[in-house]
Amino acid sequence: MRSELNCDLQGKRVLVTGASSGLGAHFASLFAACKAEVILVGRRLRVLEEIVERLRAEGGTATCIQADVNDAAARKAMAESVGELDVLVNNAGVVIDKPALQQTESDWDTVIDTNLKAMFFVAVELAAALKARKGAIVNVASILGLRQAGNVLPYAVSKAGVVQLTKSLALEWARHGVRVNAIAPGYIETELNQEFWQTPPGEALIKRIPQRRLGQLEDLDGPMLLLGSDASRYMTGTVLVVDGGHLTSSL
Repeated sequence: MRSELNCDLQGKRVLVTGASSGLGAHFASLFAACKAEVILVGRRLRVLEEIVERLRAEGGTATCIQADVNDAAARKAMAESVGELDVLVNNAGVVIDKPALQQTESDWDTVIDTNLKAMFFVAVELAAALKARKGAIVNVASILGLRQAGNVLPYAVSKAGVVQLTKSLALEWARHGVRVNAIAPGYIETELNQEFWQTPPGEALIKRIPQRRLGQLEDLDGPMLLLGSDASRYMTGTVLVVDGGHLTSSL
């Protein structure tokens, strides 16, 4: 269920990467519900088109672009087709769950390239579009970029890099009127991980969260809309943690 948030972003143009599922699809729906024009970017064109059709049926304004953020030519073509932009939600990402000694060089490259390298170059390609409207970037980091967990070393390293990427771009691009912030979600329940949370390890992990519950996609709505709207016009270089208190849990 969509959280009841009072928002009106009519006239704003928002691009969301990794928009064919999970957090990306949710963020696209969120901005569309707030009357923004939404551009969904992802690799699975058919899925993107289905989401666009649904958003339009709900009264939203949405289009899609098929692009792999790891493909330099695709990034360039995407940027050339977008025009001016108010918000970039830099969301595309992957995770490979293996112990460190089992992670291959290919695993490392896949995660770092998608989660960090591509995030930087998507921002670079769209910089001119954002400067034209003094827009905002919202990078999707993770609490695993601020604290450790087993079996996801490349992912954690990539998200720590996103934190520094956010702060460094915020410093450089403030003079151009472009704000760069990030959200760092904790454990969010999605269709892909629902079964895990019903297992003993999953239930044990939930007990370590001070609020004793998983986050829901809607719990990210307020922070995302704050950073993606003029309500945060004096915020840049900020990382908002949304984790039910997980990072502050006791040892």
